[in-house]
Amino acid sequence: MRGGSAWNARRWWRSARFAWAGVRHAYGTQANFRIECWAALVALGLCVWLRAPLAPVALACALVLSLELLNTALEAVVDLVSPEWHALAGVAKDAAAAAVLLGSAGALIVGLSVLLPPLLARLGLS
Repeated sequence: MRGGSAWNARRWWRSARFAWAGVRHAYGTQANFRIECWAALVALGLCVWLRAPLAPVALACALVLSLELLNTALEAVVDLVSPEWHALAGVAKDAAAAAVLLGSAGALIVGLSVLLPPLLARLGLS
């Protein structure tokens, strides 16, 4: 079907460019996002080097990065609608930051459970 198709490649690429702009903005302005990106690359590199299962680590990394992007978006919206300090604005920002913290803790547990045994074996410590 032409024109009426639910999937339009041009529209998809346009949306992807907007999404990538969000990633670039977060990387350029959010120190935690940069740290998490590099930590993800290290974790994924370790998966390859240790021949450990990639999927759980990749999903955990994607979760943390996604939560950080949502946190950044929420902070921007809160700052837009509430430029002055407000208790509820603080609650919203703190809750979003807590989501990133909990996701990061879960990702750390996944990373340790998947990567630590083969790393110890590789180092001859198991």
